[in-house]
Amino acid sequence: MKLLNTYEDRDEAEIALTKITGEKRLASERDSTEVIYNLFGIPSWANFYKLGMLNLEELKTIVQQKQSGQAYDEKKHHEIITMLQYAAKSFELELPKHWQ
Repeated sequence: MKLLNTYEDRDEAEIALTKITGEKRLASERDSTEVIYNLFGIPSWANFYKLGMLNLEELKTIVQQKQSGQAYDEKKHHEIITMLQYAAKSFELELPKHWQ
C-alpha cells in the first residue's frame, strides 16, 4: 500500500476510502491544531479514476474523441499524458498504450 491522497475533511476521506478497491486504510495525523487524513491503498489507474485524480476522467473523454475521429484538445492530451508518465514512474505503473 502507498499513500494515494490526503484530506483535511474526515467525511471526504471516509467517502474516498469506500470508493477504492483492494487493501486500504485511513490514517489520521495531527499537525498543531489541524487533523489530516491520509488514504493508503493499492496504486492503480482504477483507484485513481474512482478518486477523481490525475485528470483521468478528462483523459477518458479525450481518448474517446480521438478514437472516434472527433476533434480533441491535443495540448491538453499531451499535458495529461506527461503528468501520468510521472505518476506511473512514482507508483510503478504502466501507462496503457491506448491512452497515448
